Amino acid sequence: MLAQEFIRAKRDGAVLAPDDIKAFIGALTDGSLSEGQAAAFAMAVFFRGLEQGETVALTRAMAQSGDMMDWSHLNLPGPVLDKHSTGGVGDNVSLMLAPLVAACGGFVPMISGRGLGHTGGTLDKLDAIPGYNSRPDAEHFKRVVRDAGAAIIGQTKRLAPADQRLYAIRDVTATVESIPLITASILSKKLAAGLQGLVMDVKSGNGAFMPTLERAEALAASIVDVAKACGLPAAALITNMDAPLAPVAGNALEVSQAVAWLKGAREDARLREVVMAVGVRMLRLGALAASDEEAAEKLAKALDSGAAAERFARMVAALGGPGDFVERPEKYLPVAPVQLSVPAVQAGFVDAIATRALGLVVVELGGGRRRAEDSIDAAVGLSGLALPGQFVERGAPLALVHARDRATAEAAGARVLQAYQLSAKAGAQPPLIMASRG
Repeated sequence: MLAQEFIRAKRDGAVLAPDDIKAFIGALTDGSLSEGQAAAFAMAVFFRGLEQGETVALTRAMAQSGDMMDWSHLNLPGPVLDKHSTGGVGDNVSLMLAPLVAACGGFVPMISGRGLGHTGGTLDKLDAIPGYNSRPDAEHFKRVVRDAGAAIIGQTKRLAPADQRLYAIRDVTATVESIPLITASILSKKLAAGLQGLVMDVKSGNGAFMPTLERAEALAASIVDVAKACGLPAAALITNMDAPLAPVAGNALEVSQAVAWLKGAREDARLREVVMAVGVRMLRLGALAASDEEAAEKLAKALDSGAAAERFARMVAALGGPGDFVERPEKYLPVAPVQLSVPAVQAGFVDAIATRALGLVVVELGGGRRRAEDSIDAAVGLSGLALPGQFVERGAPLALVHARDRATAEAAGARVLQAYQLSAKAGAQPPLIMASRG
C-alpha cells in the first residue's frame, strides 16, 4: 500500500478497505509513516468523515497496534468494567466511581489521561497524592485491579501506541474534534484494556468540547455503535456541562472533595446524580444488578457502609500512596499559600456560568498546562463555587481562589466574577442527564 494513494482515496471521499486501514496503522506504529502523512490522513478524515465500518476497522487496528490485556488468567469473580468522560470542569467522577463499582463487585482497570485545554485530567488530580504511581508496569497494574478492585493509571507506551502517535499529531493540526477519530482514539484504548463493559459520559454545554447537544448525541451514538460492533457492550449518557459538576476545580481540591464525598459528605446533589447514573449503567452492563433500582440500592449501600472509601484507600496504597490517605488527606495534599474570596457585587440567583472560562482560570493559576511540557501546581484552583439556581447575597462569595501569590489571586478573582451571571428571579434549570444511548 502506498500511503499517498491511501490518503488520496480518503481525500476524494472513497471508502477505505479494512486491510488498507490496518496496513496504514501498522506503518504509523512502526514509524515508517511520516508525521506529514499522518496529519494529511487526519485532515482528510476531519473533512470527509468515516463510515461506521471504516471507524470499526480503524479502532480495531489501533487497539491491536500494541499489547492487548487479558484478565482471564486472574479468574476475577466479577466483570471488567470502565467509564470514560469527554471532560469538563469540576468533573472528578472517576475518583469516586471506580472504587464505588469495585465495592459492588466489578473490577475497574481505568486508563485515564491528563488535562486537555480547559478541562482537568484524572491523572493530574491523582498526581497530587504523594507517591502515587500512575505508570505501573502491566503486572503491577493487574495485581492492584485484582486486590483493590480498581486501579486508575495512565496510558502505557505499549497500550494502543498508534493512538498515542496519531493523537499527538491531531492535537497540533486542528483535527481533534473529528467524531470518527475521537471514537477510535477512546475505544482503541478501552479495547486494548480488555473490558467487558464501558459507559461513556459525553459532556455537552459551554464547558464541554462538544458544546451542542446535536454533536454530543452524534459522538455518543458513534462510540456506542462502534464499541458494540467491536464486541464491547457499551452505553452512553449525555450530561450537562453548562456549569462545573462539583463546587471545586483544581487537582488537590478535587481529590480532597472526592475523598470527603466517599466518606459521607455528599451534599453535592449534581455530582451525586451523575456518579449514580453512570454507576447504575456500569452495574447493569456487568450483570451486577437486574434492574436500575437494584443497581442504585447496591451503589448507595457501598457508599453508606464505607466500602467504596475503603476500596479507594486500598488502591492509593497499592499504587504507592500513603496508607492512611483517606483518613487524613489534609496531611498529604498541597495547600496554596493564598486564598482569596470573590464576593458577588449584587444579590441574585446564579443564572448562567461561563464554565470554560472558569476552567481557563485554573489553567492560568498553574493548575493546567499551556504547553505539553509544563508542570502543574496541584494546590491551586477554585473552591466553594456557586452553582446554578443558588441564591447569593451581595458580598457573599461566588468562589474562593487558591493561588501562589496575591496578585495572581486577584487577577483570577476578576475573571471568576466575569464568568457569573446573576438574576433577580430563579430560572428553570435544564436537566443534568440530558439523554442516553444504549
